[in-house]
Amino acid sequence: MKVLIVDDDIVDRKVVKRTLCASSDSHHDVQEATSAAQGMSLLSANQFDVILLDYRMPEVDGIEMVSDMRAKPDMGNTAIVMISAYDEPSLALDCIEAGAQDFLSKSEITLNKLEKAILYANKRFEIEQRMHKSYLAVKKMAEKDPLTGLSNRYHFEETLKILIASNKRLTSKVALLALDLDNFKHINDTLGHAAGDKVLQQSVKRMRKCLRNNEGFARLGGDEFAIILGNIISGDEISRIANRILDSFNVAFNIDDKEVHCGVSIGVALCPDDSVNAQTLLKCADIAMYRAKQNGKNGVSFYESYYQTEFNQRFLIQNELIGVLENASFRLLYQPLFSATDKSLLGFEALIRWPEIEPYFTPEEFIPVAEQSKLINRIGQWVIATALHQLSQWHSQFNAALTMSVNISAVQLHDIELLPYLSHTLEKLSLPASSVILEITETALIKDNKKVTDILRVLSGRGFKIALDDFGMGFSSVSHLMEYPIDIVKLDKSMQTSNDSSDKHQRIFKALALMLKTLDFVVVAEGIETKEQLLQCQQFNLERLQGNYLGLPLNKEKSELFLASIFDV
Repeated sequence: MKVLIVDDDIVDRKVVKRTLCASSDSHHDVQEATSAAQGMSLLSANQFDVILLDYRMPEVDGIEMVSDMRAKPDMGNTAIVMISAYDEPSLALDCIEAGAQDFLSKSEITLNKLEKAILYANKRFEIEQRMHKSYLAVKKMAEKDPLTGLSNRYHFEETLKILIASNKRLTSKVALLALDLDNFKHINDTLGHAAGDKVLQQSVKRMRKCLRNNEGFARLGGDEFAIILGNIISGDEISRIANRILDSFNVAFNIDDKEVHCGVSIGVALCPDDSVNAQTLLKCADIAMYRAKQNGKNGVSFYESYYQTEFNQRFLIQNELIGVLENASFRLLYQPLFSATDKSLLGFEALIRWPEIEPYFTPEEFIPVAEQSKLINRIGQWVIATALHQLSQWHSQFNAALTMSVNISAVQLHDIELLPYLSHTLEKLSLPASSVILEITETALIKDNKKVTDILRVLSGRGFKIALDDFGMGFSSVSHLMEYPIDIVKLDKSMQTSNDSSDKHQRIFKALALMLKTLDFVVVAEGIETKEQLLQCQQFNLERLQGNYLGLPLNKEKSELFLASIFDV
């Protein structure tokens, strides 16, 4: 056994060494040091099984040496027995707490006691080492994400708190990046969770290559990640790193010999500009990240204070939406649709409205939130069921072959339950599919157009009429008219002219109407508010008309009075 004796008293060293060498059963290789400094020097060059360390020495005492040893990984693997001329319980406790395994008074040194102390010290040290390894393993599990090897949320938040606290003394900033993979749920749903895990692992590798060596990088959960950038002097540094990350996702992932495309949305919050609190800073970065997603995904957005107001409003609407949906307390209004030739009633468009309660939200406010939260699928089913049930009643009550138009969002088009639900509802109500007009906007056609084309062809093949809503507003593409199975085109109300409209505006409206008729589309003029607009639409030979001048959106009771006046019931 290799033993190191560290004691400034030569007599005490000789006593200990002579006692050890008196053993006939053990072979001890004993080395001596006269000071803590010499002892540390010997430890750095040799591996010892045990150290017999004097408590009281000049310059650096035994407890200080123990602390220094335990702080150095290459010197922390040796059992320590503290020896002292003083025999006080508190002194022994101080030595054990500092990191020694046993304590022995010099007045008690005998061969038996010394060997027992060495044996017990080694055993205790072995146990402590095993416990420490177990602790490190548990600590790693508690702090690391097992899939990616990154820090987990808990460890990341603790690191962020420490960095924010230390940064208060500096003039530089701390940047927090919140990252969320785009369309990751779709990857999981279509390729499976094993493929999703591979995308996560490969994403981490790509992002790592874009970072410096000193950033904190964590997986917060699912497909959410966070990065801490310290010592930031200007926003350009953040933008460079964020753009490198965005660019790294331009190349498709190879997952099980399949090309998988996945982007990333990044939100940035700054300390101390946006907050000096770790939790609040994370929240700000999250809000900015959702803004990046709203702006078209695969982009970066820096937090602005007004985002918080918008976020709070969306959060309020989403909570209220859930309650209104659970209570089925939405309202439907029905706006009539007329023939331009004889002004006969052709049908209605079902328009969803918030219940007459506070807080009140317009469709422009709650529909985007419903789409983002996917609540639109359940809301859409409620609209379909309510509107078609009403149509069925009016067919029976007024013996009229009316149609019902319902609006279908881009999110609903991708809902696998849409077609089965429509078919089941029609079958239950004994309604023909041709009596239902499904209205979609051009934005629904832009995303994943191959899939949308297939969905619309199936719906059209089942007999539903497909109407393209709001044509002429913003992005309008003639190619969409040719590519998709569209039966009806609804000209947006912005196309309607007024006394203040330019001659060019009128010519565009006329040319657009002529083109659509030439292509054999049924054309509906929306937003007719005046007699002049009505006459102009008739002059341009538009087949169908809709607007407040002809008929306001009405509730069920008023719609039935209107129907009764038409059909003399």
